[in-house]
Amino acid sequence: MKNLISFMTRIPLEGDFEKARQEIWTFPMLAVITSALSTIALYFNIPLKNILAVLFLYFTIGLLHLDGLADWADGIMVKGDRERKIKAMKDLNTGIAGVFAVVMVLFIQIYSLSYAPFYALFLAELNSKYAMVLALATKKPLGKGLGAYFMETMNRKQLFIGSLIYTALLLSLVAYDQKAVFSVLGLLIGAYIIKLSLDNFDGLNGDCIGAVAEITRAGTLFILAFVWWYL
Repeated sequence: MKNLISFMTRIPLEGDFEKARQEIWTFPMLAVITSALSTIALYFNIPLKNILAVLFLYFTIGLLHLDGLADWADGIMVKGDRERKIKAMKDLNTGIAGVFAVVMVLFIQIYSLSYAPFYALFLAELNSKYAMVLALATKKPLGKGLGAYFMETMNRKQLFIGSLIYTALLLSLVAYDQKAVFSVLGLLIGAYIIKLSLDNFDGLNGDCIGAVAEITRAGTLFILAFVWWYL
């Protein structure tokens, strides 16, 4: 798992990039690490906890997925055929659609944390990381970038073990609070983003997977906020 931590977070650990893609099944376990600082801030109810929690999150995971979200949104919003959408997604300049997507994801996360329980960001990160596993399991790469590189080693065994770990971590929270089970609905949002990417680009690359991770996390927090407010 050390190799994946080195690749997927800003934690200064030395890892082997080649070995990292053999550890896809540990993606859900990363949620424990990536949400740790944020959960502590939320638990102790420190001033500006929502903003600090989101800042701690991105301090840990970096902005790679957020950058992917911006590129993905630019591609999705362009009218035209597949080639034109892919060209827009790969454009180095960020368009208004990308800016809007990033702002909305950040806004939803910060605002939702006002209503959700202190462990909500852990559940959201758990869904985010597992949704990435599901995206890689499609085995439909777009180009020859990082997405394709990780998909090469993705197999049923990695998916099965990753699913078991996801379920075990989720059930540990459900045992603490039964309402935590509603977080599973966030995976439907991730599944929709995967389908939307395949429909528009006919494959997934690193930007698409980054968008899946970001939107799944934000969507899960939104759902949990609604559940806690309504119930």
